[in-house]
Amino acid sequence: MSIRNLDKIFKPQRIAVIGASNNPGSVGYTVLKNLIGSGFPGVVYPVNPRHEAVQGIHAYPDVKSLPRTPDLAVICTPAATVPDILEQCGEAGILGVIIISAGFKEAGEEGRRLEERLKETIRKFEGMRVIGPNCLGVIVPSLRLNASFAAAMPPEGHVAFISQSGALCTSVLDWAIEEGIGFSYFVSIGNMVDVTFGDLIDYFGEDERTRSIILYVESIIEARRFMSAARAFSRTKPIVVYKAGRFAESARAASSHTGAMAGEDAVYDAAFRRAGAVRVYEIGEIFDTAELLARVRPPLGPRLAIVTNAGGPGVMATDSLIARRGQLAELSPETLEKLNKILPPFWSHGNPVDVLGDASPERYAQALDVVLADPSVDAVLVILTPQAMTDPTGTARAVAEVAKKHKKPVLAAWMGGASVQEGINILNQSGIPTYLTPDQAVQAFMHLVDYGRNLDLLYQTPREIPVEFAVDRRKIREEFLPQLRQAKILGERESKAILAAYGIPVTMPELARTEDEAVALAKKLGFPVVLKIHSPDITHKTDVGGVVVGLITEDGVRQAFRRILENVREKAPKARIEGVTVQRMAPTARGVEMILGAKKDPTFGAVLMVGAGGVTAEVLRDRSLGLPPLNERLATHLLETLRIWPLLQGFRGRPRMNVEKLLEVIMRFSYLVADFPEIQEVDVNPLLVTPDEVVAVDARVVVDEEALENPPRPYSHLVIRPYPEGYERWVTLKDGTKVLLRPIRPEDEPLWHEMLAISSRESIRFRFRYIFKETTHQMAIPYCFIDYDREMAIVGIVEEDGRKRMIGVGRLIADPDRVNAEYAVFVADPWQNKGLGGILTDYCLEIARNWGIRRVTAETTPDNVRMIRIFEKRGFKLEYRTEESVILAAKPLEE
Repeated sequence: MSIRNLDKIFKPQRIAVIGASNNPGSVGYTVLKNLIGSGFPGVVYPVNPRHEAVQGIHAYPDVKSLPRTPDLAVICTPAATVPDILEQCGEAGILGVIIISAGFKEAGEEGRRLEERLKETIRKFEGMRVIGPNCLGVIVPSLRLNASFAAAMPPEGHVAFISQSGALCTSVLDWAIEEGIGFSYFVSIGNMVDVTFGDLIDYFGEDERTRSIILYVESIIEARRFMSAARAFSRTKPIVVYKAGRFAESARAASSHTGAMAGEDAVYDAAFRRAGAVRVYEIGEIFDTAELLARVRPPLGPRLAIVTNAGGPGVMATDSLIARRGQLAELSPETLEKLNKILPPFWSHGNPVDVLGDASPERYAQALDVVLADPSVDAVLVILTPQAMTDPTGTARAVAEVAKKHKKPVLAAWMGGASVQEGINILNQSGIPTYLTPDQAVQAFMHLVDYGRNLDLLYQTPREIPVEFAVDRRKIREEFLPQLRQAKILGERESKAILAAYGIPVTMPELARTEDEAVALAKKLGFPVVLKIHSPDITHKTDVGGVVVGLITEDGVRQAFRRILENVREKAPKARIEGVTVQRMAPTARGVEMILGAKKDPTFGAVLMVGAGGVTAEVLRDRSLGLPPLNERLATHLLETLRIWPLLQGFRGRPRMNVEKLLEVIMRFSYLVADFPEIQEVDVNPLLVTPDEVVAVDARVVVDEEALENPPRPYSHLVIRPYPEGYERWVTLKDGTKVLLRPIRPEDEPLWHEMLAISSRESIRFRFRYIFKETTHQMAIPYCFIDYDREMAIVGIVEEDGRKRMIGVGRLIADPDRVNAEYAVFVADPWQNKGLGGILTDYCLEIARNWGIRRVTAETTPDNVRMIRIFEKRGFKLEYRTEESVILAAKPLEE
């Protein structure tokens, strides 16, 4: 997450073009021509040892000969020469480099060795930043900077475009220029030996001109950095992603149902959703989608109402909506009654609202106004087809006027040619996204829905986890880690023992080596029972006839025992057979069979999966993926996206399943996966969900032997850092009150609201610099929903009258490089003058030192005497800015 010295690349004053050429067919010729021909106001140094001048400009034989050190070097020479040239740039003190040259890892083994040399050089020269190699270059239209071999300079705009594919960049650029689409930045990122997607997202996130980011992704490296940067950016600005290579066959060698069902593309999909990004599947959609998300507020839900003057297009829109898993809004009786009063008798009397072919602008406006007012409608699509009595231009004006009065999104489809063009222009100028077909409009609406849903997942407040949910995770790890060292794949009993330790109900199998032992166990457990083959070499027991269910007699158990052994000897003759397990038969007829699993993805680490289970799991492929850690809201979303969700809710007279217990099991499972990086894959299939209980019927754990041999850092297998329990500590205030200091959690939002509610207007002004009457969920988002990789909020918690209260917060927000951090503190009025502000400040300074922060800064007002005293006592340097009524405080932290 480093943005250090990226200004040298994107805001250079002096640029050296190494490999500048007079040959019109060379990359070095085009790069130099673009720089000097696009109006770049800085200095350009051609570097070429064979020519005194290049394209009429004095040239230099090497970087050592340059009169002044350039900010940026653009390297256009053959791959074999690049490592030495990069070394020369480092020795010359050049901090920004773009390597356009190709022929590195994409070219085979020799190219990979050259790329490794580049990485070694970058590590050697601290602070050097490199884009590429194998890239098109960089364009910054606002600076007239075209450091690329693209054919033309696009206009200025508010979209930052970042692509791994240089070839795609040229096509997109040509198309964008033809369409008049502008950019704040246009970057071909290439092989990413240094600067990655995460670095650029962080950098462009601080740029006022950039309102949205478009990513063309082939693969992600440093996934944790990417996720952290994307989650921070998408809080306020949209990210649109096109991911190439959707159908890579990455699941062929998987050794579990989860591994087979959670393929590479599905994992990327889950990661983009968790990052708050919107994924598009057609490259032609990317700019429309980015513009749409940047200027239209997402709807509160997927319920769309359609107002149209023709039945056919309304049906087309409905088909498209249902196909994309949107919802056709069900109009309320009150809305239908109002529409009956303003529309002709033959209107459609439902949604879509067909206002008929002779609809005037006034009729359109009245119908739209009524429909937008319906609480069951989240957005409205207005469709117009030009008919004999249609006024496309007047209707556009009328629709625009009504849309201004409402906060809900309004989209339009103005179908036709020249006759509707003026209306399209009016709608677009009024901020109403307008399309040529209903399908395009519905597609845009669903992108808005996805964006809103993804943001909702980022900031939805989950319930407080009950005390009885807690387990001694450290003790469990100590107990089961030796078992993981003993086998590549744990047996069913050992796998279920780990689940049970985390509080997940299981049917524990008992091993029988003979028929008589099987019968004795069945009588002890109680009929009906299930028999399963017990072998370390068999993953999917059903595939080899190794499972018999529903046994209700002793004779049935004996026959099943023999049949299982015969089946396995025939279908898996080399498998080691240790016996047959006997376990209680779960009530499958009353429940829903699901699968709960996890795998370690090579890019995004641990990934959880939940879906329809049983023997048909891989056939149905009804599954949802998520990245741990999961809270209640995230787990709920995984279930809501399944096709079997209605079955869990109770379908056609069937009872509702115990969804609350299922959510608890999913969260407990998430903890298990987070605590054991040594687990490569884990399957719970089936996980039986009934109206009364949730129980793991079968389970299997696959061990990551490499993680056992080389133990990773805690939670390094997770791309989203979990709640940092290590920062919890108890302190005592001056009056003897015991206070728990710990990092803030999303579940704390209600406590945060209560803390501010009992605080004075003066205290609120001191902290927030303005007065507000009440707090809202939107206000709480940046304070309660934090990324522990880049910020920390330590809260003080006490218990009063049997309930928890938040009494203060100390907050650190680090820059992406973790060099500087901003600090702020707030203490609720009843708890002031008891030393809490100083305690929070000292603890946050301690955390900042542990992070390697070099400088902590803060702001306060001249009348905030307590805060000034805290800063003075701790050695902050204070700068009084009287004209701004602010005091700036800064404290360097010793190494």
